[in-house]
Amino acid sequence: MTVGQIPEAATRPRASARSGSAPSADLPRTSMTARRQRAFYMFTSPWVIGFLLLTVGPMAYALWLSFTTFDGISPNWRYVGLDNYRELLSDPVTWDSLSRAGVFAITSVPLSIVAGLALAVLVNRPLKARGLFRTLLYLPAVVPPVGAGLIFKQLFNRDSGAANGVLDIFGIDAIAWLDDPYARYVILMAVLWAAGNVMIISLAGLQDVPRELHEAARIDGASAWRTFRSITVPLLSPVLLFQAVTGMIASVQTIMPLLIAAEPTPKGVTAIPQTNYMYMMHVFAEYFALGRYGYASALLWVLFVLILIVTGLIFKFTSGVVFYNVDPEAKK
Repeated sequence: MTVGQIPEAATRPRASARSGSAPSADLPRTSMTARRQRAFYMFTSPWVIGFLLLTVGPMAYALWLSFTTFDGISPNWRYVGLDNYRELLSDPVTWDSLSRAGVFAITSVPLSIVAGLALAVLVNRPLKARGLFRTLLYLPAVVPPVGAGLIFKQLFNRDSGAANGVLDIFGIDAIAWLDDPYARYVILMAVLWAAGNVMIISLAGLQDVPRELHEAARIDGASAWRTFRSITVPLLSPVLLFQAVTGMIASVQTIMPLLIAAEPTPKGVTAIPQTNYMYMMHVFAEYFALGRYGYASALLWVLFVLILIVTGLIFKFTSGVVFYNVDPEAKK
């Protein structure tokens, strides 16, 4: 080879970066991604199928029923368009039951959150047998709604209930707890009795608060109440927001304790105290007592839309007071 002559090996075309041994490194990566995607769809498919069959399907069916006069039995039904919605908007019973449900939500949700947070602060302290206390306080939350309703019905029975038995010891006349106007307080006590569920969520939030912040506040001379108000509560604000939204949704859909606390009349008709005749009781009556499936379905869809609106308003008006450790806008 003379000077300036290009070696023959240099003139040969080099193997492409995508050929030779490179594909052997890319193929496993591609197959691994495909396996992960298949695993994702495999594990989520039961939930997706259940959501479509048990949630989307019934909701779509109820929406179709809301435009009909279907009663669940007779084939003589017809399409009536928006007549059911016009009727419910002009029905005073609907508005009265909705207002009672709203008052119950406004009353029960804050009380549940405060009670659950107070219990969480109590059991978060270094106490002896702390695990036992946590278990005992949480047990009422795992009692089925039917069982809880029966328990309170027996406790507040006018003739044989323990509540009137205690009043009798002090010479106080028996009270008809399950009648107006006391029935609403019995249902409220039943809700507060199961505040252990709120306690567990608040306890998890409390344990996530950095202790260094409390120690720094203590060094600066802040009192326990000032530390709780200025440090603990702001850091717990996302948890409190979650409890407010889910509690609101659950409270306006309360029905089982109301049904259990109702009393049958001699004619076989269930008597519901007026104060407990809330929105879901109205839906129940239209569905099963009157057989108006179309009208009741319209009531449920109106409730669904109202829940969406109220939830959106809660998020809108609390956006400036909820503290997030990670700014949601920072990832955009």
